[in-house]
Amino acid sequence: MTGVDRDTENVTLTALLAQIANGERDAFSDFYERTSTRVYGMVLRVLRDPGYSEETTQEVYLQVWNNAAKFDPKQGSPLSWLITLAHRRAVDRVRSEQSGSEREAAYGASSWYGPFDAVSEEVTRRGDTSDVVDCLGTLTEVQQRTVVLAYYGGLTYREVSERLSVALPTVKSRIRDGLIRLKQCLGVQFDG
Repeated sequence: MTGVDRDTENVTLTALLAQIANGERDAFSDFYERTSTRVYGMVLRVLRDPGYSEETTQEVYLQVWNNAAKFDPKQGSPLSWLITLAHRRAVDRVRSEQSGSEREAAYGASSWYGPFDAVSEEVTRRGDTSDVVDCLGTLTEVQQRTVVLAYYGGLTYREVSERLSVALPTVKSRIRDGLIRLKQCLGVQFDG
């Protein structure tokens, strides 16, 4: 891109940001069309995952829509402002995912009590599914759904979370509480 092209682009994008700040949707669409490929490419280089990159790019443009009035052309070009927003959002996403993975691993390590196996072993030992069905009926509806998806559906915590559109820690709590109630109902003895 030549200097003249870059100057023209800066003027155009600055004008579009001013219109976006006034709530003009057509200006936002035009701004998106002119810049989204570069933003997505930069985000993808940081995240290396197309799905997360698409989500993060959407978040960047939501931030543009909400904060276009904060753009100051004296501080730099519209594209450098946008790429800075995108880079920060992508880095935040990486940190968030790493932190979430670390929390999940710590939670899994600290909350493993063995009763999950005790329930499965007791059910297998008894071979009496009617007791299990009866005991499943004592769970709340949300506990029952999460336990059934995890144990009978073979889904991971994350898959259950995505299927039910519920936060991962909530799913883990529901499964843990549901299994504790099942143990009690089945009369499974455990240390915990």
